Amino acid sequence: MNPVGQAAALIAALIHVAIFAMESLLFTRPAVRSRFHVGDADVAAARPWALNQGFYNLFLAVGTIVGLILLHTDGYPQAGRALIALACASMLGAALVLIATDRRMARGALMQGLMPLIALALLIFA
Repeated sequence: MNPVGQAAALIAALIHVAIFAMESLLFTRPAVRSRFHVGDADVAAARPWALNQGFYNLFLAVGTIVGLILLHTDGYPQAGRALIALACASMLGAALVLIATDRRMARGALMQGLMPLIALALLIFA
């Protein structure tokens, strides 16, 4: 995997750590939950799924970072590539589901999916 693809994977991981923070740690703040189109009346109902979804994003970020570490560890580069591919494909898939289910989330889907797409493309074709 070339350095640009690795950088894209790392940026994707960092974006997903930020998403984790928004969904799991900062969700009750009005400025944060408004990004997810959740009104005041729906916070109590949405909070449990947001917490869960945030940790899902954190685990994808951790998987990507572990993959990047393995990529540079003697004897484990194939495992690193596989882990990066799985995590980035999951990130991209989630972005596609997001845009398919709510067009208002196009900006978020682009933020969530662009770097994993670049990382995957460079992993596969470069």
